[in-house]
Amino acid sequence: MVRLQGAPRGAYCIYVTFGATLKAGQKTSKTVDLFVSEALTSDSILKWQFRLRRKPYYRELIMAFNHKKEADDQRPSWDEYFMEMADTVSKRATCDRGKSGCVIVRDKQLLVSGYVGSPMGFPHCNEVGHQMKQVTHEDGSTTDHCMRTIHAEQNAICQAAKLGISINAATIYTRMTPCRTCAMLIINCGIKRVVCERKYHAGQESENMFKTAGIELDYQYDELQEY
Repeated sequence: MVRLQGAPRGAYCIYVTFGATLKAGQKTSKTVDLFVSEALTSDSILKWQFRLRRKPYYRELIMAFNHKKEADDQRPSWDEYFMEMADTVSKRATCDRGKSGCVIVRDKQLLVSGYVGSPMGFPHCNEVGHQMKQVTHEDGSTTDHCMRTIHAEQNAICQAAKLGISINAATIYTRMTPCRTCAMLIINCGIKRVVCERKYHAGQESENMFKTAGIELDYQYDELQEY
């Protein structure tokens, strides 16, 4: 089971054999790619396979249909292209609380990248655990945050400074809405556009700051990033 390029988020490709019956391990020369409009778990796959055994004529099961070759040949937009890079960078993150990565781009050229991780020479969350701190907000509510690591956006900005690369008027691609501190750095760096894959559950203040600063903010998906 794999998600195909060009398929809707949460859609997966499953290979289903034709025939009067579909037995475990059975293989035939014909396959069809089905785009299923819901994320599939192992349990739901078993249900779909059971329904296919009962109803070999698969048409009733197709929610959205496309061919694998067409999906593979579909060229990504620039936003999709750089967001896929940010997703790849995020795999290097060492803290599973908001495992994030980002890239900073100007004129369709990659400048720098960054991911969540501890300062150089310091232990990482995946080695020694989280360093949790409690933050009290003005309304009296409290939230818990891991303070061991540097955020992806901060690391990318540090990399640009270290290498002497200007990021003025650039675009940053990141997995979710930057936090307030990252938003302030982004504003003062002269970045003009922020593209997020999904929303951060506490990102409203950052959204307001970007609006005030005149920075364009776009989301690929109008939903919260889960972590």
